[in-house]
Amino acid sequence: MTAVASPRASRRAQLTRRLGGGASAPWFPYLLVAPLALILWGYVVQPMLATFAESVSEDGTANYTQFFTSSGVARTSLVTSLVISAASVLLCGTVGVAMAFLLKRFTFRGRGLVEAFILVPAALPPLIGAVAFQLLYSEIGILPRALQQLFGTERPVLAFDGIAGVLVVHTFTMYPFFYLAASAALAGMDSSIEEAAYNLGAGRIRVWRTVLLPMLTPALVSASLLVFMTSLASYTAPLLFGVDQTMTMQIYINRTNGDLPMASTYASVLGLVSIAFLLAMRWYEGRRSYLSQSKGVAAHRREIANPIGRWLAPVASVLATIVLLAPVATIALVAFSADGSWTTEVIPSAYTVENFVTILTEPRAFEPILNSLRMSLLATAACVAVGVLIAYAVRRLRFVGRSLLDVGVMIAWALPGTVVAINLISAFSTGNGFSFGQALIGTFWILPLAYFVRFLPLVFRASSASLALIDPSLEEAARNLGASWWRAFLSVTVRLMLPGVIVGALLAFVHGVGEFVASVLIYTSSTVPISVAINNRMYSFEIGTAAAYGMLQVVLIFVVMWFSGRLERGGRAASRQAEQWTN
Repeated sequence: MTAVASPRASRRAQLTRRLGGGASAPWFPYLLVAPLALILWGYVVQPMLATFAESVSEDGTANYTQFFTSSGVARTSLVTSLVISAASVLLCGTVGVAMAFLLKRFTFRGRGLVEAFILVPAALPPLIGAVAFQLLYSEIGILPRALQQLFGTERPVLAFDGIAGVLVVHTFTMYPFFYLAASAALAGMDSSIEEAAYNLGAGRIRVWRTVLLPMLTPALVSASLLVFMTSLASYTAPLLFGVDQTMTMQIYINRTNGDLPMASTYASVLGLVSIAFLLAMRWYEGRRSYLSQSKGVAAHRREIANPIGRWLAPVASVLATIVLLAPVATIALVAFSADGSWTTEVIPSAYTVENFVTILTEPRAFEPILNSLRMSLLATAACVAVGVLIAYAVRRLRFVGRSLLDVGVMIAWALPGTVVAINLISAFSTGNGFSFGQALIGTFWILPLAYFVRFLPLVFRASSASLALIDPSLEEAARNLGASWWRAFLSVTVRLMLPGVIVGALLAFVHGVGEFVASVLIYTSSTVPISVAINNRMYSFEIGTAAAYGMLQVVLIFVVMWFSGRLERGGRAASRQAEQWTN
């Protein structure tokens, strides 16, 4: 006896087959993209509009009129932020490109030592990096006090403060953006072009101006974007080095003073400046082609010919290594110091392991660690679910509005943390459809949402880069063999791009654990993350405990960087294997 399916079951099975195998249908991209576009609208674009509405809610455009016409704090803060950001780009570009050129084009004793630690600054969360420099180079820092004691002066020697201190922190912590970008470009650059220019009589300056810099333009533009936006969004360095007339500091000051409309005005202007710079740099990069028509023979490292240079190179390598490791060593040293034991001495006078015992055993001290881990894991899971699908839609599907979806992710990437926080405050102080009718401000969920908005682009970019290396014919072959779109996507595409996805997820996770700029504006007493706990301990003069929290963050990030490196190597091997499958 044959069982007959009910009409409802037949319709359900037919719909399942259509959804699973209808990926080539013209409506399929819109079916996939619609919820993604709704998410970006609800949690990125709509909060921006809510912030603008808040900024004009009381006196219309009075806040903007005051901002742009007065010569007071508002205009000074905007100018100061722009000057600091531009100077950071110049300083980081000089240091990063010079280091990349030195390490990739020359061989000398000590080069391997410098290369081993050149990316250590990238392992420091923003707050910990600023704290390390304050403990090392400010008026209360180890080095100025040591020089003061050495020379017998009344005041610390070579102490950094104000804008100079901010620029030192930015240069040290952000030059890896330029170093990584320039190193990748130099590694793939054909040295015969440079040699031909020299053979035609061009000097070194002209070769740099007419050959090397134009070929490095895409890398320099990418790094400039990262440094400029990170500097513009910087909050911890101005906070610790006493520069209160910056946009991010004024957003925090107005928010804590209860003037949300003016804080929203600062946030709106800062967000527009960031987006405008992003679009301007993308336009500049796209004006011309930077493809080389040469054979593509990579440059070989050459020995330093100058005898003095050969002698100075190992000495400089050791000094550079000391400078690179000094901030981490400072945090490690202070982490074992007893709270309150370090006053006017060069280094702490009393040491203990109680700081680590306290934060790992006392429930109230351990709570910030649990909060950060829980909130970062939730945000990372959401970033993976949304970021992978957006990357697939932008890379593989054709539909009207594809560029707008890409721009939506770019906007999330361009917004500083203070702007994201103000946007969420404006949008979710009351309930709406995207918060299921509940006010999220003051709840646990607002911080994971902020981390999701801030770090979704990390997963998207890593997933997109991984997807670019996968031949679409692999997925098409699976579907030709009868697999539905979902099965081909999950079992073939996602499996091959998994190393890149995991790398992006790990980056989002560690950034969430170390996030401070947005957290300090929207946390509550029950949702204190590690970064806010560090800041609160510093202001309570519990410097040892604060450094112990920071050391746990640094160790976590080092572990993640090591694991990410292994995954990237595995991803490259998988890509080579995929190429073999298609040949």
